[in-house]
Amino acid sequence: MDSWLVSGGRPEAPGSPINAPIVPASNYIYGGGDFSYARDEGTPTWVALEDLMAKLEGGAALAFGSGMAAIAAVFDQLDVGAHIIWPDDCYQGVAGIIDTGAAQGRWTSERISLSDTTSWVEKAKSADLIWLESPSNPLLEIADLAAICSAERKPGSIIAVDNTVATPLNQRPLDHGADVSVTSATKYVGGHSDLLCGITVCNNAELQDGLFRARLLNGATPGNLEAYLATRGARTMSLRLRAAEESSLILAQRLESHPNVEIVRYPGLPSHPQHQLATEQLGGFGTIITFDVAGGLEPGEQFLKRLQLLTNATSFGAVESTIERRAAIHGQEHLPAGLMRMSVGIESVEDLWADLANALS
Repeated sequence: MDSWLVSGGRPEAPGSPINAPIVPASNYIYGGGDFSYARDEGTPTWVALEDLMAKLEGGAALAFGSGMAAIAAVFDQLDVGAHIIWPDDCYQGVAGIIDTGAAQGRWTSERISLSDTTSWVEKAKSADLIWLESPSNPLLEIADLAAICSAERKPGSIIAVDNTVATPLNQRPLDHGADVSVTSATKYVGGHSDLLCGITVCNNAELQDGLFRARLLNGATPGNLEAYLATRGARTMSLRLRAAEESSLILAQRLESHPNVEIVRYPGLPSHPQHQLATEQLGGFGTIITFDVAGGLEPGEQFLKRLQLLTNATSFGAVESTIERRAAIHGQEHLPAGLMRMSVGIESVEDLWADLANALS
């Protein structure tokens, strides 16, 4: 897949530019070509990104205007009265969709700990949507995808996996039996904190048609500049990811032994409750580390103010290292007050550690 990241989605005709260009077109001249109106068929810029992501995940891909737009398209597939099972630890945007729909009487839902595989397998029998996020954000819990995706389930149900934290390089949900994989290309795919884009990949023609129709009718289309930047960013995703993962393990180990850190969560640490499952299921442990600063809120805020190299900002998966106190985010107030979510970038690991150690002191 590393080579496909570099070569996929490129024009092939002699005389074509080596990279798919930005095509700022809304409509096209009739006459038998592949495109007529951009909201219907897309543009060559979108198609290049979709071709690239399709092979990475092993299905048919659709690009959306954001990760949330891609997520919403999956929920648009549900009939009124559907039942959803979803993780205790979950992206707050998903929680917003589910809570809003429940309040409107569109569906019912039940939350389950990702580590409770037995409950997922049992509840799958009556669920219309099985929504998984693995590793989860921000607690980095791991779902046993093979066990859950192979469980007996309700006919016509959908298993969807938010694969953003893992990336298609570390995990391919469709290979485990999921129906659709969702990725926020805003994160590792783009990798430079300069775009919003979402991707769905599925291998079910009926579901693919439904997702396409949701994008069409909701106008949830990506911008051409964003699609171009996502494709360009994806070319170096493997290099960025592996370099940042190497630093992440070093930093996680050092944080775990620091006296002013109470707990470190990182799947690559033997202390992680699901380290063995992560080792078996993931191709790499990722670049997100969460840890609790001892003392909670006030020491946590002072820690953030003392940082000089790491940027206090949300999101993750970019070349620069970012960090934030997650309980300060709307919808995440239930988390420990001193919990930090750090996204490790490609800076020198020793420079990053010097910054963290100084702030923690």
